[in-house]
Formats: sequence, C-alpha cells, structure tokens
Amino acid sequence: MVPTYSYVKDDQFGMSNFNWKVGNSNYQILRTGCFPYIKYHCSRKKAEDLNMSDKFMRIIKVANLGIPCLLYGLAATQLIRHEELVHTSKGPVPIYFLLPEDKGSLH
Repeated sequence: MVPTYSYVKDDQFGMSNFNWKVGNSNYQILRTGCFPYIKYHCSRKKAEDLNMSDKFMRIIKVANLGIPCLLYGLAATQLIRHEELVHTSKGPVPIYFLLPEDKGSLH
C-alpha cells in the first residue's frame, strides 16, 4: 500500500515561522507548503518570540495567492532526486532532499 496525504496529520498547519524544541535544543523553523511538498528550513538558535514574523509570512503568502509556492513545488518535482526513509512506529516515511545530507558535517 502506498501512503497518501490522507495518512498525514499536519499538526503545524498554518505555521510559517516558529520555535521547535527538541531535547535541550531549540530550532527556529521556516515552513511553507509548496505542493506537493512542505518545505522546511531549520536553524538551531535560542528561542525567540516569532509571532510577528509568522504573521508577516502568512500575509505575504495570502497576498501573492500562493502562486510562488505552487511554482516552487512544481519545479521541485523535477529537481529533487534524493530520498531517505525515516522509520516511525507507524511505518516508514519518505523525506525528500535536493542534495543528500552530509552526515559527517559539524552543523
């Protein structure tokens, strides 16, 4: 059986810029939907109040009708070639990257 979007619970729906605590570390996340993907940029930083930035990002997406995000996602379907499986308790989840992760990097 091939997983579909109906299997995904988007618990970050509507969030564009936010803090995400993992263990003792905090990551600042920039997130956007770019159909058929969700794009994340993660930076390990101290937690900050990102409410204004999150609202600003949301306003920009609504103002441009999401067209740049759609075009970015459609282009990505032709560019993304690297896939890694993350094994979870509910089965494997494919994660897609433009370039393979450098597992030995310092950051």
